[in-house]
Amino acid sequence: MAAGRSRSRRVSLPGVAELLRPATPGPDGGDQRRASGREKHTQKITVYLSAEELLDLERARLALLRYGAAADRGRIVREAIAVLLADLDARGQDSLLARRIVTANQAGDDMSAVPGAGRNIVNGNAESAS
Repeated sequence: MAAGRSRSRRVSLPGVAELLRPATPGPDGGDQRRASGREKHTQKITVYLSAEELLDLERARLALLRYGAAADRGRIVREAIAVLLADLDARGQDSLLARRIVTANQAGDDMSAVPGAGRNIVNGNAESAS
């Protein structure tokens, strides 16, 4: 890093106009969301996966490669998010995502073992949400 340049830890969040803008249609015109492709991504999240979930993701990557569609894990995750959010937009509580989350909540999935679950991050410090 060049002298005199400090790196800010402040997270840049999208404004209201960006959050509420209409989604652009996908390539087939059927879905309302589009995953970002090969571009510089300025936002980052951390996702914790089980060993089995990570293995499934890698299997999906290899299956896509066999179909002639090379993609890294990040691209697969962005596409999956776009598909699920488009379905949520279109079908609401009948969407696959809503049904799975509701079912998991009703089954009483224990989130206490998940790092950061039940915590709010304020100014870089974790605070209990209760």
